[in-house]
Amino acid sequence: MNLGSERRRRAALTRLSERIGALSEAAALSEGRVEDDVVDYVKGITERADQRLAFSGDNTIVALAGATGSGKSSLFNALAGAQLARSGVQRPTTRRAMAACWGPSNPDRLLDWLRVPVRTNVGPGKGLDGLVLLDLPDHDSTERENRLEVDRLVALVDMLVWVVDPQKYADAALHEGYLRPMADHADVMVVVLNQADRLTGPQLDQATDDLRRLLDSEGLREVPLLCTSALTGAGVDELLDRLTGTVRTKRAASARLGDDITSAAAALSEGIGGDVPANVNPDRVKQLDAALARAAGVERVGEAVLTSMSRRGRAATGWPFVSWVQRLRPDPLRRLHLDLPAGRRNDLDEEPPGPTVIERTSLQTATGGVEQARVGTALRALSDDSSRGLPQGWADAVRAASKARSDQLQAELDRAVAGADLELGKGQWWWRIVRLLQWLLMAAVIVGLGWLGIDLLLEHLGMGTIPAPGWWGIPAPVVLAGGGSIAGIVLGVLARFGVAAGARAAQRRAVDALVDAVSEVSDRAVIDPIEAELERHRDALVAVRRAAPKN
Repeated sequence: MNLGSERRRRAALTRLSERIGALSEAAALSEGRVEDDVVDYVKGITERADQRLAFSGDNTIVALAGATGSGKSSLFNALAGAQLARSGVQRPTTRRAMAACWGPSNPDRLLDWLRVPVRTNVGPGKGLDGLVLLDLPDHDSTERENRLEVDRLVALVDMLVWVVDPQKYADAALHEGYLRPMADHADVMVVVLNQADRLTGPQLDQATDDLRRLLDSEGLREVPLLCTSALTGAGVDELLDRLTGTVRTKRAASARLGDDITSAAAALSEGIGGDVPANVNPDRVKQLDAALARAAGVERVGEAVLTSMSRRGRAATGWPFVSWVQRLRPDPLRRLHLDLPAGRRNDLDEEPPGPTVIERTSLQTATGGVEQARVGTALRALSDDSSRGLPQGWADAVRAASKARSDQLQAELDRAVAGADLELGKGQWWWRIVRLLQWLLMAAVIVGLGWLGIDLLLEHLGMGTIPAPGWWGIPAPVVLAGGGSIAGIVLGVLARFGVAAGARAAQRRAVDALVDAVSEVSDRAVIDPIEAELERHRDALVAVRRAAPKN
């Protein structure tokens, strides 16, 4: 073999090794999604291919296979040039194959892997060094162990020579059990019509033509058909020349393994299917998030925030003489367990409300069956849309991924709502200013009323009154009491507009925060598992395509 041929051979082996790795990856990704027998078949192929590549590429394993009476043992002896196998009625029933090896020594490690105990070294042969020729048991043997042995070795050898005789060359056991299923291995098979000496010239031509038509109809058009006679030696040299060419090119092993990988990749591809989007439909995600938001009570919380912040704002900025009434009303956020812990009121001298950090709300028990039904409908729509175009096994895996955490979904939504930062303290800085002004005005009213009261008391006791300056022509106590009251009420009324706007803004912020929290739950519990499954399918598809032969 020249240097160029050797380089091409090594490049082909490298490519074959890459294909085996890709197919192994695709099989691992397809577990539980493609039928077990297909995945097991593919794994078996890749395992055998790895094991075969581990041995030296200098050996070529060729097996003679055939039915009882086909004369393959006689042909085996003729090719070996020695009586190594007993043929005909003298041959004992055996469950093991026999090996004839050409070269300075036997490849014992390779034969151990093949589990062929009977091995003979033929010695160096012109152009045949490295050939390992196996004589297999009869594939139609009445002994089940013999048939199993044939099936095992047929899957391992590099090249197959099917030996048939003029009486049984159309045997269904051979064609249905081996030849037709192995049509994609045509480049590593040869069919030999043996015992040609039993036929006349016209009979041999007719039998050859008939067998050729049969092979062609089974997709074996490329399989060579030879005629031999182990008794007379006719055609044996031609078969030896073909074996010599196979040994010389050292391509039989890689060709056989390549055919195996091609067949296994095709079988796995059927279970993987074609391209589908690896991401879920955004519209379906929006529908699911909307259903989850309703189930989580986001709208109800938003209304509670609006009411609560309105009451808190009015209590903080209203006329102090009457604003205390707001504190007597129950806080809707507190009813939902979304308020601050007891003792942390939104008073002037306290910190504004911070993030809500509790583990449960009272929303979970309030969630109705209608909302749950909507969530179920949205989940089904999402999974059905995401699995469209996938084979059944992969579609089932996508649906299972979408429902994997459905039992905990409501609890996770409740925790998300409870842990969301509603930013209730945002935008309240001006409350303090208004509250301070209100207290100053209230103090003015108290001073004015107190002043007037003292004047009335002194006048009643005949002691006169306290001299009071006049402001704008009005006594100072009247200005303090009356003006302070009017200013406080007006300030409280004006502040209500700001409180209402702030409450609506707080409602929007709270709803946005809750929607984001619900979306995170949706992503974590539903979307991410679905997309992980779709990505797994995409990886399997890419891997199995890498395993396919290049056109």
